[in-house]
Amino acid sequence: MNELDKKINDAFPGLVVRKDLVKTVKGNAIVPTYVLEYLLGQYCATSDETSIQSGIETVREVLRKHYVHRNEAGLIKSTIKEKGRHKVIDKIAAVLNEKSDAYELSFSNLGIKKVLVDSDTIKKHPKLLVAGVWCISDLEWQFTEDKNSTPYVLGAIKPIQISHFDFDGYIEARKQFTSDEWVDLLIQSVGFNPEKLSRREKYLQLVRLIPFAERNYNLIELGPKGTGKSHIYSEFSPHGILISGGEVTVPKLFVNNTTGKLGLVGYWDTVAFDEFAGKSKKPNSALVDIMKNYMANKSFSRGVETLGAEASMVFVGNTQHTLEHMLKHTDLFSELPAIYRDSAFLDRLHFYIPGWEFDMIRGEMFSDGYGFVVDYLAEILRSFRNHDFANLYTEQFALNSDITTRDRDAINKTFSGLMKIIFPHEQVSAEEIEGLLRFSIEGRKRVKDQLIKIDNTFEAVSFGYSGGSGDGNPIKTTEEQKYPQYFEEQSA
Repeated sequence: MNELDKKINDAFPGLVVRKDLVKTVKGNAIVPTYVLEYLLGQYCATSDETSIQSGIETVREVLRKHYVHRNEAGLIKSTIKEKGRHKVIDKIAAVLNEKSDAYELSFSNLGIKKVLVDSDTIKKHPKLLVAGVWCISDLEWQFTEDKNSTPYVLGAIKPIQISHFDFDGYIEARKQFTSDEWVDLLIQSVGFNPEKLSRREKYLQLVRLIPFAERNYNLIELGPKGTGKSHIYSEFSPHGILISGGEVTVPKLFVNNTTGKLGLVGYWDTVAFDEFAGKSKKPNSALVDIMKNYMANKSFSRGVETLGAEASMVFVGNTQHTLEHMLKHTDLFSELPAIYRDSAFLDRLHFYIPGWEFDMIRGEMFSDGYGFVVDYLAEILRSFRNHDFANLYTEQFALNSDITTRDRDAINKTFSGLMKIIFPHEQVSAEEIEGLLRFSIEGRKRVKDQLIKIDNTFEAVSFGYSGGSGDGNPIKTTEEQKYPQYFEEQSA
């Protein structure tokens, strides 16, 4: 164990886990990382090797006995019948049966439906009504001759999420780490070896966390396959959902006007669209229109009623061409379906992560060091959604006056999110603030540079700031520095 890992264990006892243990216990269980780390956090949140090995065996035993594999559903059902009661780990969703005026649960892998659940449980865990939640639950067997009912009875249900955390303790513990140490701890927490990443690559990784810490944050990442674009949104947090295929309906995402049922944005902190790129895809134009309004105004219309929500929107997709090819022949949004290449939609994006700057994921890039149990970090980040750090640079720095309101808002939201993640204790030097500000400006400039190419009604903006090392500090994206010839016309 190196010095940083020792420091991590001393500062956050019981809240960190060795990251290589996830692969050790996962086996063929198709469960999110936060589910496995929840179990590891119960039994392996220690640096004592003997306790870790004992904990691993316990977690394996829990998974062996209680995790429901689809191909073993029949065996689990038999166990429930023969024993009369059995604990299962499964993804559970709820629906309201309007005919019987009752809520009913369905168990995804176990393949059973119509298990009754009381209204109080639904009120405590409303996400059961949307897309489902991984839970540990007790199922009992009570046979009935009623053909319309099920013999399965819910004894208890516990969503796999951390129950409480000490926010003030987190802030105090942060003060024990240098900036570099803290960034490395966060990188290890999301599963990567910080020694294999540059400082810029670490910051780009941390931008992926901003949607969990910042309300209504709109993020896009386009880049080559195999760089881990969607991993964070599917594995990291119980408060985020990844929609595969990049296609979704208005009722599912926002609201069903027929039933009045609220969609995903009303229940999740982050809604991510996987495989968002693809020129052949033809999304519904009504969806794009309501999405544009939501991304700009944090609200959407349901008939005569306007509803608000705070879910962040993330769009990830693959590029087919090299960076130079895109800059020379098209633009950095060229892979999107035509309807999403609407300048009004793209202008709502706060940050463009340059996916081409990430290396393909390789085995040596994963960490075997200690990091936060991801569910704990997810809860911390969620609590920061009530805070705003956007103005912490204004005493020393000022954005250029011709930066538009929308550009300014995007920069501020990125800066606020990075401050919450890296400097939650607000003890930060002017140099570090300047670094975050420059990084935040660059991410928005990447969006605006492409908008100018796509829509000639957009005027060039002088992206920069005053203060710090001098006045009027201009910002250039990495691709502008590498291929200046493709930016000369719009900056002229």
